[in-house]
Amino acid sequence: MAQVPAAAVAASGLVGGYGVARWTRKRPLGGVALATAGALAACEWNRQAGPRAAAGLSVAYVAAFAGSHPLAKKVGAWPAVFAVAGGVAAASWAVTRWAENA
Repeated sequence: MAQVPAAAVAASGLVGGYGVARWTRKRPLGGVALATAGALAACEWNRQAGPRAAAGLSVAYVAAFAGSHPLAKKVGAWPAVFAVAGGVAAASWAVTRWAENA
């Protein structure tokens, strides 16, 4: 069975968490989606690249969530969410690829 890359899980968590919160008008539900995807991604980061990389990427995931809020005031909500999701996905891809080749 093919695995979904951790980069896709993390990006989907950021986008999906915002989408769930927005469309249900229940921010805690969005938080559940965000946290669930973050936990799944962290487990995969740990498996692929080790605990230090998983910790660093988890910090980046939370920072992206937090950073999307002030960015949204400048560029709009969806563009901010997509921007930070892309940043986390790129960081995840780079770190896990580097770990595979090390």
